Amino acid sequence: MAIQETDFIWRNGELIDWHEAQTHVLSHALHYGSSVFEGIRCYNTPTGPQIFRLTDHVKRLFNSAKVYHMPVNHTVEEVEAACRMVIRANHLKDAYIRPVAFFGYGGIGVLPGADTKPEICIAAFPWGAYLGEEALTKGVDCCISSWSRPAPNTIPTGAKAGGNYLSSMLISHEAHSRGFDEGIGLDVNGLVSEGAGENIFVVSDGIIRTPPSSASILSGLTRDAVMKLAEAEGFDVREQTLSRESLYFADEIFFTGTAAEITPVRSVDGHVVNAGGRGPIAELMQKRFFGLFSGETPDRHGWLQPVQDNAMEVQHVA
Repeated sequence: MAIQETDFIWRNGELIDWHEAQTHVLSHALHYGSSVFEGIRCYNTPTGPQIFRLTDHVKRLFNSAKVYHMPVNHTVEEVEAACRMVIRANHLKDAYIRPVAFFGYGGIGVLPGADTKPEICIAAFPWGAYLGEEALTKGVDCCISSWSRPAPNTIPTGAKAGGNYLSSMLISHEAHSRGFDEGIGLDVNGLVSEGAGENIFVVSDGIIRTPPSSASILSGLTRDAVMKLAEAEGFDVREQTLSRESLYFADEIFFTGTAAEITPVRSVDGHVVNAGGRGPIAELMQKRFFGLFSGETPDRHGWLQPVQDNAMEVQHVA
């Protein structure tokens, strides 16, 4: 999906023109995958543009950087303000925000030294449904990938690091090459982990299940929100290990993620889920989730954070 370019990107404390956001080809992150990032959504609501769980996303960015001993030379509050600034500077209402921190130019060794400069950039641009608008109602066809998710004590899947997504790329490429919309990875024990870029929920007999954080998943913020929204509706929501065949028996399956939002799964390995696509629980979760942005669902958790921030003025630095 092509990026829709906007005007400005925030880089290391200042707004610069989109096409000036260049990085040297010998940057550490390009060679070793030493970057951490977030995907954040901004939605236009009846009270103006609101960013979904901005603080939680930025805190996770800092935690991911901490795992890799990567300095972020700004505070959480400064990065939050910069996310708001990028939205305002580009006159966006509905947008995808991509903060990325990485080791830049300076050293070529695997271990970044003192001469390797850490950087942070934030872009924002329009981006629709990750797996397609039609997928939100009809669902997607998936396959189990032959590529497993990383085993414990190899790379930390709880950190949202760029290098981790080489695994996701293999899973997704294999699925697409076989004619599927998306791939699902298993963990080292052969149990369900997550999609190439999404968490997964499985519904059987009215119980909503999702793999635990120990299943080599990224514990998604949309995943967490859906669990809370489902529990508020009185559903039994369980984090538990799931076998591959449990997907074949499921009444409903759906993906969650910042990009995917809530996307139903129509089939796995050619086995059509019992609901035949979007089932009643996935539809209700979509209604409650998207209702946060239309005003139909009360924001009881303070997940919506306004773009307007009077503490910082938008300035363009050439």
